[in-house]
Amino acid sequence: MSFQGTILVVDDEVRSQEALRRVLNEDFEVLCAGSAADAEKLLEGEIVHAIICDQRMPHESGVSFLKRVRELWPDPVRMIISGYSESDDIIAGLNEAGIYQYITKPWQPDRLIDIVKEAVQLYRLQKETETAGVDVKATPEHIKRVVSVKRGAAKHLYDFNRIVHAPDSPMHAVIELGRRAAEYDISVLITGESGTGKELLARAIHYGSARAGKAFVVENCGALPDELLESELFGCKKGAFTGAYQDRIGLFEVADGGTIFLDEIGETSPAFQVKLLRVLQESEIRPLGAQRVRKVDVRVVAATNRDLEAEVEAGRFRRDLYYRLAAFPVHMPALRERPMDVPLIAEGVLSQVKTSFNRPGLRFASAALEGFVKYPWPGNVRELQNEIQRMAVLADSDELSAPTLLGRRNGRRTATEVIQKLNGAASLKDRVEDLEKSVIISSLEKYEGNISRVASELGLSRVGLRNKLSRYDLRKNGKGDAFS
Repeated sequence: MSFQGTILVVDDEVRSQEALRRVLNEDFEVLCAGSAADAEKLLEGEIVHAIICDQRMPHESGVSFLKRVRELWPDPVRMIISGYSESDDIIAGLNEAGIYQYITKPWQPDRLIDIVKEAVQLYRLQKETETAGVDVKATPEHIKRVVSVKRGAAKHLYDFNRIVHAPDSPMHAVIELGRRAAEYDISVLITGESGTGKELLARAIHYGSARAGKAFVVENCGALPDELLESELFGCKKGAFTGAYQDRIGLFEVADGGTIFLDEIGETSPAFQVKLLRVLQESEIRPLGAQRVRKVDVRVVAATNRDLEAEVEAGRFRRDLYYRLAAFPVHMPALRERPMDVPLIAEGVLSQVKTSFNRPGLRFASAALEGFVKYPWPGNVRELQNEIQRMAVLADSDELSAPTLLGRRNGRRTATEVIQKLNGAASLKDRVEDLEKSVIISSLEKYEGNISRVASELGLSRVGLRNKLSRYDLRKNGKGDAFS
């Protein structure tokens, strides 16, 4: 069973604590505190989803305590329990402490369990939709409806049938593998170059599976250092490390019952790989700075543009983690390997550009589509999308003619041509210079000729880069203008 939630009961009467614990303990992890001070100590060391606090306590009222909790720990859903009808306190609790429910004594066990389940659901849904804090007007029913609508739209948008491909495309076999994987609760590893649509396939697998009604969350594992990545995935307590200014629920917990997509998994460090392996083996996480572990039920779909088998052999990626992730491997072909799909994808992108740029009359000239098919697209679908947007911006009429990218390649060799020359009969010096020239050209095109950014990426000074531009006669771009 996946983790249901942690409930903090605050009551100065031990018998009341025990009564609440007995009722809730079967469905939740229950922590008890006899005073506001003890409760704050627990909140400092644990991630709590909901708080049930008695209104009348010796040194401080429940509303006063929860008002302070709202300022220091805004995420837990706050509830008051009382045997008295105190209208002024109720109003104060709703307005000042953000009280979600005012529970009257004597309470009914079944009704109490339902209320607490709704509170935990509210916590999770608000985290999933990135709603800050607890809005007492945002009931679980309302948020559930909003999330349900969004998931329904996503399921339609990311259906396998919406992955654009021609009948004879190699993507046909990939999609069939994805459909098979979606039917079973198995870890999937998607490999392929950057920009080939790995996340798109991952979403289709999720929304085609039995987990479609739960969350799909994404994390780029190559974008963060280990400590921040652990915090993002597993959660953390306030103060667990420098920069942890508040409690954070991890994405594994947000995705409980659903799917987590770990992009660029090949970029993770060996130290982090050990921690991720344990999570996958034990199906449990422990937020940084927290004292207890919690169970999670999450399907993992990972992706990488690296050859992970080669990384394993080189000792840079753990073999045991690789086999955990690659239970069902799927490879995404590069766009140059499926030229029959290029016109279909281009037309689909253009349809989106028409709407976003408010230019409904845009259309491709036949020569433009022919140029698209001939170009090798080293940046894959992402590069194609960028090129069509650039064409639309530069076009003076509704007809998009020769692709600007192909025009910028005037006199320049493709990566394939460079490799062919490197494997030819040229001297070592000529081969090295040709490769160096190719790398500089690629970076110049990537940064639109911006000398500072190119120099920074290549680890050169501006003067050193300009010397190389002069040496290789690259002082002007494809349009005859000097690089900036």
